[in-house]
Amino acid sequence: MKKYLLPSLRLTAVLLVLLCIIYPLFIAAVAKLAPGGGDGVTVTYKGKIVGYENIGQDFKSDKYFQPRPSAVGYNAAGSGASNKGPTNPDYLKSVQAAIDTFMVHNPGVNKTDIPAELVTASASGLDPDLSPAGAKIQVKRVAALRHISEQDLMKLVDEHTEKALLGIFGPAKVNVLKLNIALDEMKTN
Repeated sequence: MKKYLLPSLRLTAVLLVLLCIIYPLFIAAVAKLAPGGGDGVTVTYKGKIVGYENIGQDFKSDKYFQPRPSAVGYNAAGSGASNKGPTNPDYLKSVQAAIDTFMVHNPGVNKTDIPAELVTASASGLDPDLSPAGAKIQVKRVAALRHISEQDLMKLVDEHTEKALLGIFGPAKVNVLKLNIALDEMKTN
């Protein structure tokens, strides 16, 4: 028994030091080198922090571009998805409700033209980005409510579209918070 017990205790002690002390300290040190110093990249507007670059948030007014729905109410303390499958009746009801809500706020849009991301939550429930199509389909509504030309808003969306990394990794995306800040900074006609 001693033959197996002592090596097991030594291995346990080594792994405890390695995995509970050295590894977390290493990861914390690497995080300090990342943008935001491991605390996330804040977005400021008029000298105040209004959000984080990588955490989605809700915009209540139709005068703003709307983000993806969130299964966690945009609560960053508890990110997560609904975990309901695509044939789950509750999930289908929530998607239909999102479609109906989108149609009410965006009259004139064909139901089949709505990008899926605008009626389904992301896996984290906190996705801060939309595809360019997800932003552009909202241009007509925002332009009408803000009395801005649709062409100017299309240009704004294009200016805030981040291309795929190196042109091949990931899709093009538009950060909704940054787009809405730029929208507030535009001069209305």
